[in-house]
Amino acid sequence: MLYKKNTHPFHLLVFISFLFFIFCISSANGQSIQLSIKETLQKIETHLPILETYRQQANAAQQNIALVKNTSVPDLTADYQVNMATYNNITGMSYPGFLLPISGPPSPNNDINFVPGSAIGALIKWNPFTFGRRPAAIEKAEAQFKQANAAYNEQLFQYQYTAMNNYLQALYYKQVIKSVEASIERNKIGLEQSLVLAQNGLKAGIDTTQFQASIAQSEIDLLQAQRTYQQVLTELKWLTGTEAPNDKIILTDSFFAQPANPPADTSLSNQHPYYQSLQAQKNSTTAALKEIEKSWVPQLDFWGNLYARGSGVDAGGAVHKWDGLGFSRTNAGIGLQLSFPVLQYSKVNIQKKQYQSLLKADDARLSQARLDIGKQTETALAQYWQDVKIADKSPVLLKAARDVYQGLKLSYETGLIDFTRLAQA
Repeated sequence: MLYKKNTHPFHLLVFISFLFFIFCISSANGQSIQLSIKETLQKIETHLPILETYRQQANAAQQNIALVKNTSVPDLTADYQVNMATYNNITGMSYPGFLLPISGPPSPNNDINFVPGSAIGALIKWNPFTFGRRPAAIEKAEAQFKQANAAYNEQLFQYQYTAMNNYLQALYYKQVIKSVEASIERNKIGLEQSLVLAQNGLKAGIDTTQFQASIAQSEIDLLQAQRTYQQVLTELKWLTGTEAPNDKIILTDSFFAQPANPPADTSLSNQHPYYQSLQAQKNSTTAALKEIEKSWVPQLDFWGNLYARGSGVDAGGAVHKWDGLGFSRTNAGIGLQLSFPVLQYSKVNIQKKQYQSLLKADDARLSQARLDIGKQTETALAQYWQDVKIADKSPVLLKAARDVYQGLKLSYETGLIDFTRLAQA
């Protein structure tokens, strides 16, 4: 008996989902992606994880400013403790921490009897005046924040420069590929004509060999140009996070109507991101030196303390253990403390000399960067203007080539030259 097997709805749903997935993959692979120079620079700023690292480091440096400023807020600490301790000296034992220990007369004998004790208290500490120490620390934190921002800008500039260079190289090699392909086609036409003429005995066979060698060389040039083109395009995709095959990438900014006029002044090195990063580093070193200079100053602390104690032993020495869980004595106090690191002068002086040397190193690094950037700018400007002059000659060369082609075309039509020479033109 023949019967038809029913298809399970779940299997059908999986099959439809699989077809939809394949369709999406095919559509994504077949879709072209247009990429302009502006979009390239924007994608780099949002795509590369290393730039996010520098951004978060700058955010952390910014939070450090708030942290240093927060030291002007009074510090209030509350504490509670309960213990079982031997009945010797004053009853109870103060744990290391927030409560101030108390002492009293010695016990009449060595009594190892354990009795409970308790304490609760609050200690407030405030440093409203730091004799310039806090402003110096804030200035250092702000300088470190600016240095972190400058480091981010430097990294962004380097990656954007690399991407721009790859973008222009990709445009260049794309045109090179077209030129080499045209050269191959031209030589193939010449080879065909040379074969015909050689077979008919009208031309020597050496021309055929020359055309074959030219085709082989052009094909090698084509492979090399294609390899370089694929490499720069792949790196450009990596920098921008573009996920598409190389043949689907369309570089839209492929024509520049007017050459840009760069600034003629080569002394603008202080605007370079690398120079600004070094300048921010020097400012950070200067702020650190100021902080060290302010470290050998008095420290003024205002404090207030309120606490209560309980003991399982009364003043007469009688033991009432469970009274130790309550608070029988309350104490309070306020005061100020002025301290000065008298013997820290030598240490501070050594640190000052250390950072003064670092500051001189930063100055030397800035001077070298100014020289390097000036030289690079001058070299780039000289090369740019030479390229502009070469580009100005290109229309003249193109017009001459077209005139020669038109003249050879007339000569070919009148039978004065062969087709090979016309194809070469």
